[in-house]
Amino acid sequence: MKESKIFVSLPILNESENISELLNSLKKQTFKNFDLVACVNQPDEWWERPEKLNLCIDNQKSIDILKNENQFPIIIIDKCSKGNGWQGKQKGVGWARKLAMDKAASLGSDLDIILSIDGDTEYPQNYFSSVADIFVRKPNIVGIANPYYHRLTKDKEANLAILRYEIYMRNYAINMLLIDNPYHFTALGSAMATTIGTYNRMGGISPKSSGEDFYFLQKLSKFGELEHWNDQKVYPAARFSDRVNFGTGPAMIKGNTGDWSSYPIYHFKLFEKVKKTYDAFPYLFEKEIVTPMTIFLQNQLKKGEIWQPLRKNYKAKEQFAKACTILVDGLRILQFLKQDVDTNENQQTKNLSDNLLYFSSISNEYSSYLKDLATSVDFSNLSSLKNIRDTLVDFEYSYRKMKSKH
Repeated sequence: MKESKIFVSLPILNESENISELLNSLKKQTFKNFDLVACVNQPDEWWERPEKLNLCIDNQKSIDILKNENQFPIIIIDKCSKGNGWQGKQKGVGWARKLAMDKAASLGSDLDIILSIDGDTEYPQNYFSSVADIFVRKPNIVGIANPYYHRLTKDKEANLAILRYEIYMRNYAINMLLIDNPYHFTALGSAMATTIGTYNRMGGISPKSSGEDFYFLQKLSKFGELEHWNDQKVYPAARFSDRVNFGTGPAMIKGNTGDWSSYPIYHFKLFEKVKKTYDAFPYLFEKEIVTPMTIFLQNQLKKGEIWQPLRKNYKAKEQFAKACTILVDGLRILQFLKQDVDTNENQQTKNLSDNLLYFSSISNEYSSYLKDLATSVDFSNLSSLKNIRDTLVDFEYSYRKMKSKH
């Protein structure tokens, strides 16, 4: 069978200091059959704004570095040179990622792979080969949401911020895994992959100023089976960054001021409400049942009848239940969790402690350690946060690996 080619999709903004290191990591990949598609981008108006001129110049440096690389093919999409930059509302990392991924989709065949990466992320030398191997072993999957891990830096404040943010992400992912929810992915643009055939059939990635990775993985999850496990992790940078509206960098900046209200630790009992709602989907085909999410959904959708339109459109119970899953998607779940969460710091400490105790009650391997960590939750203590993060990483990976075998 012909080996699939990988088209590596890369949005770039203010990354000249990282590009050379990234290119070196690409050259070290054991899988050699790949092209890089890089979209260097910024709004065109920045050329006229003195406070943004340094970013424009930095992007030109990135283009020069890319042009001088000759060890593998590079397609450069110039959305940064004067007159080429974004105009109007079409701007941001989502549009840049879309341009790069759309270009990649036009270059190969259905079984070739589009691999989304970021300029500030470290990729181990076997990463490309591991992704290609997963698509060979599991030809029916629609994509991969790859595992990740943030290495700590020499900056204590950055370390505290990234650990708190990653604990938020791990807590969410683990709880979604434990209720066996199909939207249990972690959205990282630096760690996504799909095939060209799937990308074209599902209509590609939707352009967003930021958060495009979340919407893309949600779209893939609705389209088919998304793989969540790979023994090769990626290592995104832990840095304060305001280049996007939300995500790791902005979360760290906001959290560094003491405001974690947008990235709270959700209590496990909230996820039980989501599970009860999902469990009710087959029964809702037959009759109206009040679920824990009913009032929320009525308010969100601005209508009293949530399920009746689906009953009219889907005559089989299985199709109806699937339609319910598509309606009550990852975004709706997040919105539901947010409306019920208490972001007071004392309550957040209690939530994490309760969750660790809950996780310990369902784990043989990590039980005693999780129980010990639950008694010493301290969001200001670097050692405590690192121990919690690392234990949650192992706990999450064990579930992802287990689910991947089924």
